[in-house]
Amino acid sequence: MRILVAGAGPAGLYFAYLAKRAHPDWDIEVVEQNRPDSTFGFGVVFSDRALEFLRGDDPQTYDLITPAMELWSDLTVVHRGAPVVIDGIGFAAIGRLKFLQLLQQQAARVGIQPRYRTALQSQESLKGFDLVVAADGANSAIRGMADFGTTVSPLTNKFAWYGTAKPFRTLTQTFVQNKHGSFNAHHYRHAADLSTFVFECDAETWRRAGFAGMGESATLAFCERVFAETLEGHRLVSNNSIWRNFPNVRNCRWSAGNVVLIGDALRTAHFSIGSGTRLAMEDAIALNKALGEHSDLRDGLAAFEAARRPIVEKLVAAADASGAWYERFPEHMRLAPREFAWSYIQRSGRVDPERLRRSSPKFAEGRA
Repeated sequence: MRILVAGAGPAGLYFAYLAKRAHPDWDIEVVEQNRPDSTFGFGVVFSDRALEFLRGDDPQTYDLITPAMELWSDLTVVHRGAPVVIDGIGFAAIGRLKFLQLLQQQAARVGIQPRYRTALQSQESLKGFDLVVAADGANSAIRGMADFGTTVSPLTNKFAWYGTAKPFRTLTQTFVQNKHGSFNAHHYRHAADLSTFVFECDAETWRRAGFAGMGESATLAFCERVFAETLEGHRLVSNNSIWRNFPNVRNCRWSAGNVVLIGDALRTAHFSIGSGTRLAMEDAIALNKALGEHSDLRDGLAAFEAARRPIVEKLVAAADASGAWYERFPEHMRLAPREFAWSYIQRSGRVDPERLRRSSPKFAEGRA
């Protein structure tokens, strides 16, 4: 089989690696429009299971990546200056560039060498391939070349990804208010001496603060003032840190002809649940499995969607609920710190009080 993989992010690289490892005779070409060291943002965060989903079928990748991850077992919510620790809600994180480099290393082991700085701009570039895997992100160019029933619905909050040299002990959500409005920072360490710092505010606060007329240095300085107590003198650093509205990408059809979508090209999941990269890699696993089990391409693509769609839709529903909570976080900030933390931890609909008593006994009993 001759396969074109568009995109050398986690979804595309991991699919190419798995498929070539399982089928050495397949001709797999990976094309990426950016440089191999190009990535926006700073860290990748996973929920408490981290990369456990890899351990069974791919212990080599699991053993390669896991030692490079930062781990913690609690979550902290800061509201009105009061930190509330929610025990037993663990996460793991790794730098985005480090993560990509490790996946590139795995791909190279099986003979995959992506062609970087190469854009696929027309359907002509897709000809001659038995299968085209569109793993080129939320703004997928390949997706626009066929009819997948795509909708893109931007949320209203504004956010920007920064980094800082301050190493935070846990993944922390810090909420503050000033004369301009309400602000939130999602911050966590992704290396021993580096942390991700996502700055977020609602649209009205963004307008009142005057961000539309600020340059990069002025925006950085403003964000540092808002979260001065959190940063404790550390500076923020930028890396393609433009203002964004989170795009909810959905597709009625997962494949069209010989083109199939995976990762963010298929659907996005709000970053607040820490599942986007895992979803992308699990897409790659499921697609590789389906293709290996069906000699007919159409049957394989249909099996991929049939097996994967129910799982994805459940996680996306939780991500949508979480994203909706953030869209209204200024309203939730009327609550006292502990009640606010309860609202926060139940936002996705996946954590009810009984489950919380089992996973976070100190918090549930008021001891945290």
